[in-house]
Amino acid sequence: MDIQHNINLIHQKIKTACEEARRDQNTVKLLAVSKTKPISAIISAYQAGQTAFGENYVQEGVEKIQYFGSQGINLEWHFIGPLQSNKTRLVAEHFDWMQTLNRAKTADRLNKQRPINKAPLNVLIQVNISDEESKSGIQPEEMLTLAKHIENLPHLCLRGLMAIPAPTDNISEQENAFRKMLSLFEQLKQALPNQQIDTLSMGMTDDMPSAIKCGSTMVRIGTAIFGTRDYSK
Repeated sequence: MDIQHNINLIHQKIKTACEEARRDQNTVKLLAVSKTKPISAIISAYQAGQTAFGENYVQEGVEKIQYFGSQGINLEWHFIGPLQSNKTRLVAEHFDWMQTLNRAKTADRLNKQRPINKAPLNVLIQVNISDEESKSGIQPEEMLTLAKHIENLPHLCLRGLMAIPAPTDNISEQENAFRKMLSLFEQLKQALPNQQIDTLSMGMTDDMPSAIKCGSTMVRIGTAIFGTRDYSK
């Protein structure tokens, strides 16, 4: 597994997708999804120039954050999994970003638990854009209500939206979901002009080109960087 080679390939694919969409490659950020992966794999990615990592499991993420902090290696950590209310303190105290915010109650807890000596926690509202019962996220019509609630929480910084559309090999279906997200993102920017709304997190290994074509500013890539995951541990 040559992680550096894989990261270079992903950057090339991002560049190609941006050229086809007539976008600047620098407008799309790569988030390496390192859940279930060992610290050695994250070190390899870091040595390849990757500094932003996404974790789905709170305790595993915190252990990695603490390890790299103890080594004096400054990485950017995103929580990208569903968050139980009894785990909000760990996310508030350790992570830089929380991408799956979907309830005012969770926002209130994160705001209250964010240490005052840290910068506000960057948050994204997760939208259930494909209306899947199995997926987390709010309905699109609830997005602005939650956004305006977050706007009044001083220890959170609302940065935009995140989505995990239903998986499909149909390109037009992919693009349809992503275009709906782009429309919501534009609505959010117009509704909250005083907020730093700059992040539309969508697109993974299988649908990244469609996401970039439709305005994604952050793609979350795990398998194409680190290989398939082993959940047996």
